[in-house]
Amino acid sequence: MSDSIKVRFAPSPTGFLHIGGVRTALFNWLFARHHGGKFVLRIEDTDHERSTEESIAEILESMRWLGLDWDEGPYRQTERQELYSQKVDQLFKEGKAYRCTCTLEELDRKRNEAQKKGLKPKYDGTCRDRIDQPEGVPYVIRFKAPLDGSVVVEDLLRGKVIFDVRELDDLILQRTDGSPTYNFVVVVDDADMGISHVIRGDDHLSNTPRQCLLYDALNFSRPKFVHIPMILGQDKARLSKRHGATSALAYREMGFLPSAMINYLARLGWSHGDQEILSQEEMIQYFSFDSVNTSAAVFDPNKLSWLNEHYIKTTSPEELAQHLKPFLINSGLVEEGHDLTNIAKVIPSLNQRAKTLQEMAEKSAFFFKEEVTFDEKAKAKFLNIEAKPLLKKVIAGLSKLENFSSEEIETLFKKIVEEEGTKLGKLAQPVRVALTGTTVSPGIYDVILLLGKDQTLGRLQNALQVASDS
Repeated sequence: MSDSIKVRFAPSPTGFLHIGGVRTALFNWLFARHHGGKFVLRIEDTDHERSTEESIAEILESMRWLGLDWDEGPYRQTERQELYSQKVDQLFKEGKAYRCTCTLEELDRKRNEAQKKGLKPKYDGTCRDRIDQPEGVPYVIRFKAPLDGSVVVEDLLRGKVIFDVRELDDLILQRTDGSPTYNFVVVVDDADMGISHVIRGDDHLSNTPRQCLLYDALNFSRPKFVHIPMILGQDKARLSKRHGATSALAYREMGFLPSAMINYLARLGWSHGDQEILSQEEMIQYFSFDSVNTSAAVFDPNKLSWLNEHYIKTTSPEELAQHLKPFLINSGLVEEGHDLTNIAKVIPSLNQRAKTLQEMAEKSAFFFKEEVTFDEKAKAKFLNIEAKPLLKKVIAGLSKLENFSSEEIETLFKKIVEEEGTKLGKLAQPVRVALTGTTVSPGIYDVILLLGKDQTLGRLQNALQVASDS
C-alpha cells in the first residue's frame, strides 16, 4: 500500500500557520508515515495580494519545529502557471469551458436580483452558450458545469455526501489577468502530483463537489477525501485569536515543547483508547481514520499545559537543553556558543517544577548570572542583622567540607539548625536569597551543588556584606 499512499499539506501563505492547520498537517503526516507513503508540502500562493514571503518562511519554520518533515516540496503554485494554462486551454478546446465578459457591475446586479427573488445568488450563465465573442473585451474563463444531476463525494469519515448540481454555478477557472483560481489549481496539482488522499478541514467540504466535476472533466481519477472537523474554542465558537494564541510558533515562544504540541493536537479529534500520552512512534503505529471523531474538537489550553509539564519532566536533560537554550539567550543569560552540557546541569533541579521553558529559564537565572540581583523585599526580609551569624556558620561549615555532596551539605544545615535552636526554613531562606536573589528556587542543597563550592562561598560572602550594610 505504501506506493499508493500520497498525501499533501497545502497552506496558503497569507498569515501564520494556525493551530487548525497544524493539526491538518499532522493527520496527513501520520497517515503517510503509518502506511509508509509520501507526505508532500505545497504552498498555495495564488493569492498574490495577500501571500507573503514572511508567511512562507513562518510556515516552513513551524513545520520544522514540530518535526513534520516532508518527502516532496515545498512546491509553490506560482511556479506552476504554465501547467495551469495548459489545462485551461484543454477545457476550453473541448467545449468544457467558456469566456465570460460580464463585468463586476453586471454580476452584482444579477446577484441582487436573484436575492430579491429568494434565489441563490449564483452566476446565471449569460455567456455560457454565446457564440460571438467581442474583441478586446476583458474576460474570465468559466467552467461549464452540468446543469442537473448530483455529485456524490465519498468521504472516509462521513460516508457518501450528495450535492445537487443545481446548487453550483459555473466556476471561474482563470481571472481576467490570466491568473488561475484556487478550486481549479488544487485539482490540477493533486492530480499531477499523484495525491491519493485529500485530507483537509471540513470547511473545504463545500468546495469538493466543484473540484470533483473538474477531476471528471479533465479525465483525472478522483482522490479519496477526508474532511476532518474544525477546532473550536471552549465557548464552542470557531478557534480564533480571542481564544488566545493560535499560531504554532506563538506556543514555541511561550515555552511549549514540540512533543507536547504534537501529542495534544493528535489527540484533538483522534484517540487510541484512553491513552493520553503517546510517543511519535506510537502515534504513527496506531493512527487510523477509524478513530477520528466526526464532531468538532474543543481546544483546551489547560490540557496542553498539563502535557507540556509532562514532557518537561520526562525529556532528557540533554535534549531539553537544546530547547531551553534559545530562552536563555533571549533573556541575556547565555551567549549563542554556550555549552549545552552546562545548560543540562541545571535541568534536573528545575524540570519537576516548571510549566514552560520560559518559566524554567527565569528560574535558572541564578545559575547563569555572574552576580546576584536581589529582590528588594526578599533582601530586606532575610538579609538582615539576624541572618549574619547564620550565614557565617554556613560559610565556615561549607569551607571545611571535603566531600561536597548533598548528604554532607544537609548534615551541616541540620547541625547549624540544632546549634542555633531554630528551624530549617529560618536558615534556608537567608541562604537561598543570598545565592539566588529570590525566595523561590530549587531545593537549597541542589542550588549549592549546582553553583559549586567556590561560587557558593563567594555569593555568601557578598550577602554577608549586604547584610552588614543593611
